[in-house]
Amino acid sequence: MPPRRGRSPEPDPDRPQRPCDAPGCTAAGEYRAPRSRSALNEYLWFCLPHVREYNAAWDYYKGMNPNEIEANLRHDSGWQRPTWPLGRLGGSTRFSPEFLRDPLGILRDTPLHAKRTRPAEEKREAPPELRAALDVLGLAWPVEPPALRARYKELAKQLHPDVNGGDRGAEDRLKDVNRAYSLLRQRLGAGRSAAPAEPAGAAP
Repeated sequence: MPPRRGRSPEPDPDRPQRPCDAPGCTAAGEYRAPRSRSALNEYLWFCLPHVREYNAAWDYYKGMNPNEIEANLRHDSGWQRPTWPLGRLGGSTRFSPEFLRDPLGILRDTPLHAKRTRPAEEKREAPPELRAALDVLGLAWPVEPPALRARYKELAKQLHPDVNGGDRGAEDRLKDVNRAYSLLRQRLGAGRSAAPAEPAGAAP
């Protein structure tokens, strides 16, 4: 970035003892600038007049077409880290009234809120740490080990890469199913009562 108008930048405290990298300049190279867009952590060292000249001519997006610029901006918006669609875990299921909090009773007469008016003994909410896994498998709480195994086998068969021609969406979905099944099986102790199905292809 160019220095603010009216202020001179301070020399870099970690500057090497070397001359300015501008051709023919013998002044000390006290200010660093990135060597290129693809080598932002490699530096050229300039004197103050030449670093100002270099910064004024710097164009990070030079040579990119509009699509490449758009892709680069999107990549920067995630801090150059991989991203994934929000709501993939349970995003396809309906909103559960278990997550609805209505301390003022505004929604007490709505169908969505009806389940919360049942006697306490009829309510059995899933533990918070299992709710996402239940949503992934499309199961309600409580769930018995046989039902868990049957549902897992059904989804594993539907989403197996051999059935979906290597589709990445199905593969990612199967990974979520495997994780959810492993978590629920461990919590329910399904592995102690019988020999359950093991997580299938595309293991996480």
